[in-house]
Amino acid sequence: MEENKKPPSELRFDLVSKNWVVVASGRAKRPESFKKKKKKKPLQDKNCPFRTLANQEQPVLMTYKGKEVPFGSKKWTLAVIPNKFPAVVPSLKLNERIEGGIYEKMDAVGFHEVVITKSHSRHMADFKVNEVKEVFNAYRKRYLFLKKQKHVNHISIFHNQGEKAGASVNHPHSQIITTPLIDVDLLGALSNSEKYFKKTNKCIYCKMSDWERKEKERVVFENKEFIALCPFASKSAFQIIITPKKHRPYFEKISEKEITFLSEAFSSVMKKIKKGLGDPDYNFYLHSAPCDGKKHDYYHYHWTILPRTSTFAGFEIGTRMEILVVKPEKAAKYLREQ
Repeated sequence: MEENKKPPSELRFDLVSKNWVVVASGRAKRPESFKKKKKKKPLQDKNCPFRTLANQEQPVLMTYKGKEVPFGSKKWTLAVIPNKFPAVVPSLKLNERIEGGIYEKMDAVGFHEVVITKSHSRHMADFKVNEVKEVFNAYRKRYLFLKKQKHVNHISIFHNQGEKAGASVNHPHSQIITTPLIDVDLLGALSNSEKYFKKTNKCIYCKMSDWERKEKERVVFENKEFIALCPFASKSAFQIIITPKKHRPYFEKISEKEITFLSEAFSSVMKKIKKGLGDPDYNFYLHSAPCDGKKHDYYHYHWTILPRTSTFAGFEIGTRMEILVVKPEKAAKYLREQ
């Protein structure tokens, strides 16, 4: 048998999720090959539902350049409104029940809000740091309010940009959804983080972050308070995690100083993604310790950014084992240089 001269593919183990990913050296691509042709700027859409807020639900928060303004104000740069087509709705009762003696179900109780920035064509990669900060301040303010409401044990903050990322409206916007349940992915991360803490008396995220800061091979950006990196066992090509350097379980407890550094990190990374990958569609989302009344001091909150550079196929969907066609180390180096 002829010897294979190509470097072998790798199985990489994610310490937090306990999942494996495949780094396929035999299918490797150069980082710059993911760059797409430059997109034309979208025209102002007269039919955009976010073009004005006149016909929307009553806003729950409006700001102008970071400062709160009265509802209905003509001068606004960000607004948070209830979703017109919510996935969950507020209720005092969960109405838990059993179907067929085996299937558990309950009403989808919670809050579903939309965070809208005013410009129809500018998204996070185009924002200045103070504009990014306005968005994160809105996230924090709504998080602090919603965590106090009945049947809110988990708050999901996420942003879908572009058709490939699942956005049904072109206008840049984020969403906030609360649920009485904690999603399986976060439950697994919480469980594994707790086990590691009990065994070592250390945070698993802090351990990984310290190693990455020392080696610097997968670091994309770093400032005084935050580090952005392509994880060792990335879930997709060019996945980036932005995490506080200090141990911080709860996003909503972020200080004004820290939120400035987070905004700087986010702004820098989004600009690198836009420049290096040709303004791809993307998702980003928050994983923070839940607000279920329990202590989760062993956890470490972080933001995940997923540029949509490829489409999951049968193997990835069926096995939940991703195939990476660019090494995280190469992805980080490429983005770092943008």
